[in-house]
Amino acid sequence: MSENRAVSVSPEPRANARTEPQSRAALWGGRVMSGVASLFLGFDATLKLLQLPLAMQGTTELGYPTSVVLGLGLVQLACLVVYLVPRTAVLGAVLWTGYLGGAIATHVRLEHPWLSHSLFPVYVAGLVWGGLWLRDRRVRELLPLRARS
Repeated sequence: MSENRAVSVSPEPRANARTEPQSRAALWGGRVMSGVASLFLGFDATLKLLQLPLAMQGTTELGYPTSVVLGLGLVQLACLVVYLVPRTAVLGAVLWTGYLGGAIATHVRLEHPWLSHSLFPVYVAGLVWGGLWLRDRRVRELLPLRARS
């Protein structure tokens, strides 16, 4: 005996609905925000990986020995790669949050001005998370802007 089974076919094949953005504008806004953050973080990592004088001087001015510059650049590069891969982007954002938290602590310890120095890593983290939030529905579901009723 054969069984008749109803097969539900979606009229339009869709990408993973959980990762679809709210709109095209949200998708592009998220890409731009993530792109700006990635360009800045990639530039900073490159300065450190190449151990350019600017990176060496900046690191010593923050109270760290120049021997940590290469290691910091490798950590930044790893965080950036994890952030840029869509499947691991949330983990990358979490890793960047930790790294940028250390930058905030450094600026606070040195009593740098708040708006221009101490909070600058917060601005970068805002771009990292804001871009991801706009691009990925899963992040919006996990971190809604308002409570669901």
